Amino acid sequence: MRDRDPEGRPRNARPRDAYGRPLPYGSPGVPRVPDDYAPTTEQALADGRRFLGEGMPFNAHEVFEGRWKCAPEDERELWQGLAQICVGLTHLQRGNGRGAVTLFSRGAAKAQAYGGAYDAVGKAASELDGDGDPEAAIALIMEKLPG
Repeated sequence: MRDRDPEGRPRNARPRDAYGRPLPYGSPGVPRVPDDYAPTTEQALADGRRFLGEGMPFNAHEVFEGRWKCAPEDERELWQGLAQICVGLTHLQRGNGRGAVTLFSRGAAKAQAYGGAYDAVGKAASELDGDGDPEAAIALIMEKLPG
């Protein structure tokens, strides 16, 4: 059963490890991005870059997902795409190359469709493969990410 707040909205109270894997309740996990996190564009990019720099693309995914939820309609596909790229990086860290490639492809298409500075992020993600070095892939995406 999924955790819910008093109003019945889904919440993620379960602790997670550095790769975003759920841990048993009561376990010490890494600090999480709050469910109600609603950053500005600048804050999302800064926080996403910080988490990528710490080797925590799952947390970067949560940052971009937070922005996706509160962004203007014309930006939502971009933030969803960036979140998907970060989930792809998480899959790569976990050794799930097939899942990584699927998410890289989905996220890259959305980032490239948005264009501008994000085209480079999408192109970089689309060139990543499921057998690559996770640290190098994270560094590449972080290098291309505006901000």
